[in-house]
Amino acid sequence: MDEPPAETPRTPADRPGPEIPRRIKLVIGLLLAASFVMILNETVMSVAIPKLMTELSVTAATAQWLTTAFMLTMAVVIPTTGLILQRFTTRAVFIGAMSLFSGGTLLAAIAPVFGFLVAARVIQAGGTAVMLPLLITTVLTFVPADRRGRTMGLITIVISVAPAVGPTFSGFILSVLGWRWMFLSVLPIAMLSLALGAGLVKNITEPKSVKFDLPSVLLSAVTFGCLIYGLSSIGEAAESDATVPPGLPIAIGAAALVLFVRRQIVLQRGDAALMDLRPFRDRAFVVGTVMLVISMGALFGTLILLPIYLQNVLGLTTLETGLVLLPGGLAMGLIAPLIGWLFDRFGPRPLVIPGSMVAAGALGLMNLLDQTSATEFALGANLMLMIGLGLLMTPLMTSALGSLRPELYAHGSAIVNTLQQLAGAAGTALFITVMTTGTAANLEAGMEPAAAQSGGIHVAFRCGTALALVAVAASFLVKRPPESAAEAMSAP
Repeated sequence: MDEPPAETPRTPADRPGPEIPRRIKLVIGLLLAASFVMILNETVMSVAIPKLMTELSVTAATAQWLTTAFMLTMAVVIPTTGLILQRFTTRAVFIGAMSLFSGGTLLAAIAPVFGFLVAARVIQAGGTAVMLPLLITTVLTFVPADRRGRTMGLITIVISVAPAVGPTFSGFILSVLGWRWMFLSVLPIAMLSLALGAGLVKNITEPKSVKFDLPSVLLSAVTFGCLIYGLSSIGEAAESDATVPPGLPIAIGAAALVLFVRRQIVLQRGDAALMDLRPFRDRAFVVGTVMLVISMGALFGTLILLPIYLQNVLGLTTLETGLVLLPGGLAMGLIAPLIGWLFDRFGPRPLVIPGSMVAAGALGLMNLLDQTSATEFALGANLMLMIGLGLLMTPLMTSALGSLRPELYAHGSAIVNTLQQLAGAAGTALFITVMTTGTAANLEAGMEPAAAQSGGIHVAFRCGTALALVAVAASFLVKRPPESAAEAMSAP
């Protein structure tokens, strides 16, 4: 008698989880749209700085506060989101965040003086800082594990495409309209999202009474505010004498970080930490987060360096620069849903390993950029980098956060988003500092300015390539969360 054929093991993707309720899909859709608009707004100011310097009569160092103040506010608010998401309902957090962002956008559009505009950007950042952790925590809590990759793929569009599209968007606006239209064009979308959210978003979580620890909030503000400020000012200090040496805020931030970590370790024993650090006990979370930090550093470093190369070395306009960067951002967005589906089917490693290699190869190609390079070559290298990062972002975030226990989702999301802000500042600081130092050395050697800067950019991309090779080595350590844990975590 023939034996029955052995049953083929089934992966989590072969065992569909429960259908996502319609109200959850609605909430996630609104959160995705709102987050995209908010993060797009985070990067629109870089191209507008020269025009704002003229119209508002400020120096370059002063104008940079439009970006620095936004980043500082994000760095201070994001670590508190674990507490916020536990203490308040989904509806209350959404309405509060969108109200802050909409109000800040309106104030920015009518700002009469520079200081008023900076204050408006701070208000915008307060809402932006809360929205993305709310989106990620909602997906982790309510989307079954077998579909989580596809949904996180949509979040990847928000995280990586919006910053890439921001310079193109602002370049187009500034080519035909005044700088106020960067905010006026976004305001109707923000107001519509607020109105729809107020009417349609229901409470899908139960708030908990969580202790508010004021010393932790103050330490968090000093830690991450000083670190972001110090890292962000390194590039400026490399070009000229900074008012405050970058090492001072970095040292203060590092000292405050030690105190912050010690206090959180004590408070988390009673589930009262502002930012619970127990996610770092999970190996998959640590590996995924380290690779995300490297990837975000490379992304933001490239986003700041390529426009400098395209405009100062190749002589492109701001609009032309935005158009060169646009295909990479669009490509990352287009492949994100497919990457999410592949993650659900095959896990993270088949995507992360080739993705890290593609990203490292793209940064290697950028080492070849010089005064004689064709614009198409820069476009192709950037497109290749964005595809590589697209293969990385969704699997890394899903596997890192998906490996945690549900009660740690909010804290894990806060940790990842905080470290991404630090990675963006560190990547920008590294690339700009290396470029500036290399350029200065070339100028002293007698090279003409364009060639000197091209050489400095070359050295900066070489450092980026070295970092990317570290990510390649780490990619072999990434694993899918255990199946039993994934099934347990998929239940709301």
